[in-house]
Amino acid sequence: MNAAENPDNLERVALHARNAHRMRYDFAALSLANPALKPIVVQNPAGEETIDFADATAVKELNRALLMHHYGVKFWDIPKGYLCPPIPGRADYLHHVADLLSSTMGGKVPQGKGVHVLDIGVGANCVFPIIGRHVYGWSFVGADIDPLSVTTAQAIVKFNASLKGNVDIRLQTAPKNIFAGIWKAHERFDLTICNPPFHASKADADAKTARKLQNLGAAKADKVERNFGGQKAELFVDGGELAFVKRIVAESRHFARECLWFTSIVSKAENVKPLQMAIQAAGAMDCRVIPLQQGQKQSRILAWTYMGPERQADWWKAKSTG
Repeated sequence: MNAAENPDNLERVALHARNAHRMRYDFAALSLANPALKPIVVQNPAGEETIDFADATAVKELNRALLMHHYGVKFWDIPKGYLCPPIPGRADYLHHVADLLSSTMGGKVPQGKGVHVLDIGVGANCVFPIIGRHVYGWSFVGADIDPLSVTTAQAIVKFNASLKGNVDIRLQTAPKNIFAGIWKAHERFDLTICNPPFHASKADADAKTARKLQNLGAAKADKVERNFGGQKAELFVDGGELAFVKRIVAESRHFARECLWFTSIVSKAENVKPLQMAIQAAGAMDCRVIPLQQGQKQSRILAWTYMGPERQADWWKAKSTG
């Protein structure tokens, strides 16, 4: 069980210092933000407030409350069965890549809509743009291959004033492509982000879900019903995350001058070395592995750039004078 999915363990989660979710969830405040959460709050054996993390509806209402309370969202909804990701972990990714950008700016974390981020696989939930806009004021392009995900994310943008005009959701009509068809000729991005589909098949995804439900004490762990949801493209892809991130690396070469840092989450430690080799072969000037430690779950961000220190400095100078 991922501690970032379970508020009973959050005080022990090694989240980023700027992460708003370092402490236990305040269910009183969250229920005020989203009244639908209050009736499904229960007590754990220690008498502390929590929810049933094996219940997809409870997870969705918790996420809605977190986004409303911490990130100023007025409207948020996703179709039944679509990915409802743990908010603390998604926030942590953005805080760490903010530090990555700051490492090229003399330690200053860049803020404001002049920072442009491309989110590959934005999903129906639109979580990365929501968090990034509220915390750092960044502008986002979110891309997805699923039409319903795109339509849903566009509705979230439309009905939230903080997102409207600052987040552009685009449909990738060529599923084999990552950037091609999404990245417009005139665009430059400071950062690309991606939470890739981890599994190589539906069977792999179902097996992991069954194990997680058993750990959560679900009454019917043999019936695979994902508490955090997830459709095909959100969960699995031929070759798993290794093949998917290799595709990102391969396409990144063609946009080497139009982006400062390319990044992706890599969940499996054994995939790091082959991906580093692919990045080196692609001609990147720098490659970094940034640890993500959330409870007992260990993951990492893989980041690479085709620009040396001088070009990185010139990148920010050009933006400030452009």
